[in-house]
Amino acid sequence: MPHLKHILVIRFSAMGDVALTVPVIKAVLDQNPDIKITYVSRPEFAAFFNNISRFTFYPADLNYKFKGLPGLFKLFRSLKKNARYHALADLHDNLRTKILRKLFRLSGITYSYINKGRAEKKLLTRFPGKVLKPLKLTTERYADVFRKLSLPLILNHQLLKSAQALTDEVKAMIGEKKNKWIGIAPFAKHKGKIYPLDSTEEVIKLLDSKNVTIFLFGGSALEEEICLQWQQKYKTVTSLVRRLSMEQELNLISQLDVMISMDSAGMHLASLEGIPVVSVWGATHHYAGFLGYGQSENNIVADDIECRPCSIYGNKPCFRKDYACLYNITPETIVNRLNNFIS
Repeated sequence: MPHLKHILVIRFSAMGDVALTVPVIKAVLDQNPDIKITYVSRPEFAAFFNNISRFTFYPADLNYKFKGLPGLFKLFRSLKKNARYHALADLHDNLRTKILRKLFRLSGITYSYINKGRAEKKLLTRFPGKVLKPLKLTTERYADVFRKLSLPLILNHQLLKSAQALTDEVKAMIGEKKNKWIGIAPFAKHKGKIYPLDSTEEVIKLLDSKNVTIFLFGGSALEEEICLQWQQKYKTVTSLVRRLSMEQELNLISQLDVMISMDSAGMHLASLEGIPVVSVWGATHHYAGFLGYGQSENNIVADDIECRPCSIYGNKPCFRKDYACLYNITPETIVNRLNNFIS
């Protein structure tokens, strides 16, 4: 076998952003058989990259083992000792990765890093004077990092349905599939992305009379409590919050007929498994480039209020104080969009 060029890739967070890199990594390896990749990220994201040839996941625990500036030097020494790299691809471009790539550059390793298009995004989110136009997809921004390392790369932006079957462990937890399965991921990190929970409950209530099974996804203890309340009220609902490992969660998602998600990780996890998503957008906008890989704009549910988007990540307080971009969306609108997948 010829000697493979070794590319070191870094992307530490967040969950959705790391998930968005997966189809890019697969395409890089598929289209460049002379390379191998070591990918550095947080340990909890390892399951996103299972069963990829010529690929190694390097778990970097930034909260303990590699915490702070001393931890970064420790991570650098560990990576350098681990293998010899031909180039570094920085898919994050934050303070940590800037330090790491400079350290590798001092060791003679060339690097390339993502252009996040900050100036364009500022124009997209300002109000008044908004420049509302589609920006480059984030996956294409990731791809550009590899192209700058002289690696040819074309992304097809198509959903690819996962071929996996339900594992016995997951099947024992939820049973056999007997009707349409809908996933709902109603939460996000920031308020500007979260469809009002009472309206989400109305969506569930409208679906409860149909021949479907609804699975709820989340992460925190509070989200678990909310979803358990819905499970107790509606016969079609099963809460999976804090019940599954990441591998098990992806395994179940692969069997869904459709996912309802905010502009958040749920959309990107479904995309990994080739599942269509009805995505609900509030303060953010898909023009910023964060639509799930292969997802259709036709399945987006959003309001066209003139101040939207006001934020790239949904983390800015609503200047109107009422989050009208989210409250203007009716539960019936979401269910009508879902009917394309469950009728």
